[in-house]
Amino acid sequence: MKALVINLATETDRMTFQSRQLDALGVEWERLDAVSPRTLTPPPDDPYWTRWQRPLRDAEKAATASHRSAWQRIAEGKAPMLVLEDDAVLMRDVPAFLAAVEGLPGIDHISLETRGRRKLLGQRHAAAPMVRLWQDYTGAAAYVLWPSGARILMEDCARAAGIADGIICAAHRMCSWQADPALAVQLDRCVAHGLAAPIAVNSSILAETRPDRRNIPLSARASYRARRIAGQIRILARRLACVGRARRRHVALATQRR
Repeated sequence: MKALVINLATETDRMTFQSRQLDALGVEWERLDAVSPRTLTPPPDDPYWTRWQRPLRDAEKAATASHRSAWQRIAEGKAPMLVLEDDAVLMRDVPAFLAAVEGLPGIDHISLETRGRRKLLGQRHAAAPMVRLWQDYTGAAAYVLWPSGARILMEDCARAAGIADGIICAAHRMCSWQADPALAVQLDRCVAHGLAAPIAVNSSILAETRPDRRNIPLSARASYRARRIAGQIRILARRLACVGRARRRHVALATQRR
């Protein structure tokens, strides 16, 4: 299975890290040029970007557009691919896991990462070390996506913009699974899992100031709030629908790196 690495041309240290990491694991990979706010389509001031549950930073819009490029690539193909943000740190069992899941039927999406939040998880898969993922809450740094799942995500983001992991987590039409134990973590979570960060941690999203709410019209604020409430209701409904077949828990990280 090939990996797509989303990477800004200016982030050369991250790309060097990813190339060394994936080559050491024996995973074939390809760099996908990340979108920047300057190259964003539609542009940052387009009304499309106002349909999320809160105002989006320009860097968040660019990140979503970058993932959307990966989804488009996969949707047009016939095989699943591993999608990686360039700050994803992988564990040594990733190649074996990819080999185990590549030919499995009926799967749209598998999250490989853990990010410190409990996930709503169900039964274990009989053929691979993973569990059914009924509701995730954050994280888009490392996931396997099938063409069927990519088409669902493309349809969802065409209707409404959002942060990339928010779109993925809300895509309840996908049959999603979670690697258990998790096989990836972002650079900023390494220390929390007892790992030394292989390169310096930095975030273009966190470096950007949130939009000033005082500059947002009251009607727009009300729309954001209504969408936020509707999103929380959908999550609650999902949890209630899974009573008896799933429970919320943390996913441990398989902390062996090559």
